[in-house]
Amino acid sequence: MGRVTERRKVIRIRDGAVSTRPDTLVAEEPLEIRLNGKPLAITMRTPGDDFALAAGFLVSEGVLAEASDLRNIVYCAGATADGSNTYNVVDVTTAPGVTVPDITLERNVYTTSSCGLCGKASLDAVRTTTRHPIADTPPLRVTPELLAGLPDRLRAAQRVFDRTGGLHAAALFDEHGELLDVREDVGRHNAVDKLVGRALQNGGLPLSRTVLMVSGRASFELAQKAAMAGIPVLAAVSAPSSLAVDLAAETGMTLVGFLRGSSMNVYAGEERIALRAAAVRA
Repeated sequence: MGRVTERRKVIRIRDGAVSTRPDTLVAEEPLEIRLNGKPLAITMRTPGDDFALAAGFLVSEGVLAEASDLRNIVYCAGATADGSNTYNVVDVTTAPGVTVPDITLERNVYTTSSCGLCGKASLDAVRTTTRHPIADTPPLRVTPELLAGLPDRLRAAQRVFDRTGGLHAAALFDEHGELLDVREDVGRHNAVDKLVGRALQNGGLPLSRTVLMVSGRASFELAQKAAMAGIPVLAAVSAPSSLAVDLAAETGMTLVGFLRGSSMNVYAGEERIALRAAAVRA
């Protein structure tokens, strides 16, 4: 299997002094996802947790919703002309009775490390009906103080970032702020897919009493992936997009952006934030 990091020689310039040294870079390789033997999608990812990545991707596509929907995931041997296995092609086999999309040239999705839904034809096509509507009963309640501590906890759990500085991360926390899982990837959407895919494999969907913390911005694709997994709270250190806010409001999700230190903006679902009695000024 591919390595998570690779070494490259660089010329380092510091205050006019020039030296040559090795540098550690995050690995980026393509992963082709096949569904029941037919090509479905290609994503650029950091090798590792490939089966979880494929499973999570299919959750966000509305194909898988629970562990029993999944029969098997395997690497495809003979992926190259000489018959060797590159570990860059996986085939997902669904259980009998699981409805799968029509796989045509128009349906094939090509995803990059910056956009997980670039192949979608329209907004309506992206708003896949989830089998895990957000339903945290009793309602989840988190304090601003709890949220404020999540970015540092996420950063502390990023093992590969410390060596490369080039990875996004996504982490799941419970309602008390305890870290449940964390995944890293060159693509922020891949990191979320890996989290969701592991939860599906472990029979943990829906994630109805969790907080999803992401290291970058909160795009529509990340909000959609959270909604498909039944996650009630999405928090990001950077800005959300307008469509992410719209989707959060439509699905009943709490969306927090610009989570830095004790400061944050709540864009939707403010009822889950346990604010003090002080009046909220307009």
